[in-house]
Amino acid sequence: MTVYHPETTEQVCEVVAWAAAAPVPLRVHGGSALCRLGRPVIAEHDLVLSTLRGILLYEPEELVLAAAAGSRVVEIEARLARNNQMLAFEPPDLGPLLGAPAGQATLGDIVDANLSGPRRVKAGAVRDHILGVKVVTGRGEVIKAGGRVVKNVTGYDLPKLMTGAFGTLSVLTEITVKAVPAAPETNTLVVTGLDAPAAVRALTTALQTPHDVSAAAYLPAAVAQRSSVDSLAAAGESATLVRVEGFGPSVAARSAALRAILESAGSVQALETDDSKRVWREVRDVALLTTDQDALVWRISVPPAAGAEVLAAIGAALPKSVESFLDWGGGLIWLAVPADTPGAGARPIRAAFAPFGGHATLVRAPDSVRMVEEVFQPTSAALAALTDRIKTQFDPSHVLNPGRVRATASEIPA
Repeated sequence: MTVYHPETTEQVCEVVAWAAAAPVPLRVHGGSALCRLGRPVIAEHDLVLSTLRGILLYEPEELVLAAAAGSRVVEIEARLARNNQMLAFEPPDLGPLLGAPAGQATLGDIVDANLSGPRRVKAGAVRDHILGVKVVTGRGEVIKAGGRVVKNVTGYDLPKLMTGAFGTLSVLTEITVKAVPAAPETNTLVVTGLDAPAAVRALTTALQTPHDVSAAAYLPAAVAQRSSVDSLAAAGESATLVRVEGFGPSVAARSAALRAILESAGSVQALETDDSKRVWREVRDVALLTTDQDALVWRISVPPAAGAEVLAAIGAALPKSVESFLDWGGGLIWLAVPADTPGAGARPIRAAFAPFGGHATLVRAPDSVRMVEEVFQPTSAALAALTDRIKTQFDPSHVLNPGRVRATASEIPA
């Protein structure tokens, strides 16, 4: 296998242009464990962007930062923190979940996978915070799209198209993102002892108030007991979490108002800033889900009000026990199933949310499983055809991450 480590956009162009002319497929990624998301890419050549790194522009007063795609997210967050700013979409660090060290994810990896953390319920997804990109298409051509301000797009919004494409349309080389002021204080209210349906009702109530809730999650007792926050681990009960962020007086007032509302659901305690940040990092990074490193992990997105009902249906349909927790007010289900679950549990999992709508992604599984199961939610024939036309426009030789999202023609049995 040949591994290319370009240091400039021009070097990326050279590699991609050569691959397109041959043509030979390229496995494109940032060098972190996030390259294990999606189906395995069958390619003899790796294009690794981890050396394409560095902050290219940062204007704190304008809340704008541009960085090379191979820049590590932890380095970008540290730079922003020196000016009391942050990335609003709260990018998760899934390295440990995928069997790798923490802190390795690159900005390009996060944007390619469109990974958002608990603050999505308030701030939106990754694609809502991308102002501009520079990419190399499958032809070896450079395209710049977007800019440095929010209202800069005429016609197709290419930064949004590239976000979540898993490197199948182009190679991201530069990304411009919005920053936001960091909240000086955070407080989390915890309602203990609720079951999933009661928790979802409580979270829905909190999110519908005017008190600007920035995250809402539910940890069953077995999951909450793994937390590094002593009060959660020692309680031995489920934890329904509601986060409030901002300036001290505002946080105190909103927390008091929410406490009065949530007390009708159960006993309420508060986590101050340090414990609050700790538990939300654990939720963000899926650090509490399971101690079984061989378990298969699913990420399921459903309408928030349906989260508990979908969980119950999955539990009833699968022959073996599962572990799970809810984020995004019930709209995001993280689910772990035993490694020997037939078909990775794909059929009963997708059947469980079919009446409500949603999609499921197999996040962690061996290559042998991800090669034969539908890692991403199956699409209609019309949508698949549209996706193929877009792919052909940007990567006519199909050399960029072939098969990562959907099996290629050569992988489908005759």
